[in-house]
Amino acid sequence: MKKPRATVEVLKGCGYEAKDIRDYGLRGAEDEEIYQFAQNDQAALITGDMGFGNILYFPIGCHFGIVIVHFPNVMTPNEINR
Repeated sequence: MKKPRATVEVLKGCGYEAKDIRDYGLRGAEDEEIYQFAQNDQAALITGDMGFGNILYFPIGCHFGIVIVHFPNVMTPNEINR
């Protein structure tokens, strides 16, 4: 499931600085490029991509945080953002 664009706005509304990689030309980019984008901003990465859970490529303690989220396909974007 694609992360709804509204999630960035919800996070911003809660006081977080949030960016959507789609707004930076990174849609479909390799994991390493997305990871570097987050590291350059000293940002935690929120993703549904299980590949970021590989601690051999993305060792714990060597980044600003990686959160992998999965929601049931029956949840609407509004339910996810709530």
